[in-house]
Amino acid sequence: MKSIIVGGIEISVEKKGIKHMYLRVKPPDGSVKLTAPRLVRDELLRAFVEAKLPWIKKQQAAFLQRPRLESGGGVEFLELWGRSYPMETIHGGGKNGVLLSEQSAALRVREGSTPQQCAAALNSWYRLELKAAIPPILERCQQRVGVAADEWHIKDMRTRWGTCNVAKRRVWLNLQLVKKPPECLEYVIMHELVHLLEPSHNHIFKGYMDRFLPDWRMIRKRLNLGDRGPSVESGAPGNRKDLDAE
Repeated sequence: MKSIIVGGIEISVEKKGIKHMYLRVKPPDGSVKLTAPRLVRDELLRAFVEAKLPWIKKQQAAFLQRPRLESGGGVEFLELWGRSYPMETIHGGGKNGVLLSEQSAALRVREGSTPQQCAAALNSWYRLELKAAIPPILERCQQRVGVAADEWHIKDMRTRWGTCNVAKRRVWLNLQLVKKPPECLEYVIMHELVHLLEPSHNHIFKGYMDRFLPDWRMIRKRLNLGDRGPSVESGAPGNRKDLDAE
């Protein structure tokens, strides 16, 4: 992974087989990572970052103002519904879980838990949070669209925010959505439900999205702000459709 300097800020650059550029300011130190398509020239990378410099500096300043909690290997953060909470890990004192306050979080795990077990405990808690958040949003979206999924599931997917098996009317949602603002979850659910009306990402599909969620394009940009965006790959024609990232 190479680095470039723009406006006095070091930017780590990773090129992948993607269509768009994604910029992320990472906690706790405000380091910046740019993920870009493989064939994008350096001058375009620099221009993209220069346009985002005010936003980068704002995010870095916010990280520096946050209180720091030291926990074994250093500072950790819990990302939840678009917010970032400084998090410490507490070993012992009850069953696994997360204690969340307005300003910070604590991951409670069993005594002697390994880092992998701590991560698994956090993911289990994330899954419960997302599982509780989905039903009311899904119901609201289904009423708006006029169609319903027969079933839905949660999966930690690396390349897609959501998928829809049109034939089986089955929706899969990415576990990582729990870290995004709530409107991003609504957008992904709406997107997958609209595939039950129109399987392709054509003008008809986009017309439905404009009708049911007028600000979907703005929400999509917010969702993809980071280095973990969905792909535009599709499943077997007529069977599965994956979340569009254009």
